[in-house]
Amino acid sequence: LTKEDIFHYVYAVLHHPAYRAKYEINLKREFPRIQFYEDFWKWAEWGKRLMELHLGYETVAAYPLERETLKVSETFRVSPRLIARKEQGLIEIDTQTTLRGVPAAAWEYRLGTYSALEWVLERYKEKKPKDPTIAEKFNIYRFAEYKEQVIELLMKVTTVSVETMKIIGEMP
Repeated sequence: LTKEDIFHYVYAVLHHPAYRAKYEINLKREFPRIQFYEDFWKWAEWGKRLMELHLGYETVAAYPLERETLKVSETFRVSPRLIARKEQGLIEIDTQTTLRGVPAAAWEYRLGTYSALEWVLERYKEKKPKDPTIAEKFNIYRFAEYKEQVIELLMKVTTVSVETMKIIGEMP
């Protein structure tokens, strides 16, 4: 029994849906209490798989989402959207590009109050600072410059989310 085995076990327990539901309120206010489940080694193996998946998210294969790109005229201004449409299984990247075929399981893997995909979408939105001086001099982030990297990241996070839910689905 190694420290890594214990860490993997704890990582799996913290991802278990029944654990999260039971201790939801407590987890917001205090340190988690880790209960002992039977078959320690199975839990440690799930935790190891989850950890490898989450730490290696940049190297996983991109999920094969269907990319739909509208042909637009030169006068058409492409505006960033970054909107999730869970019921329809799509993500609107901007007024020109949509990703289709996002599986329902991809929305189920949550990081706090957001799904992992929603978290990515929220972090890459353009936000205008309220202070006009800051907005004028320091607001240099333009989504269009990162569009392709964000699309690639969304496809990889979709893979991670779907695979995470498969592992969690194996838990009793």
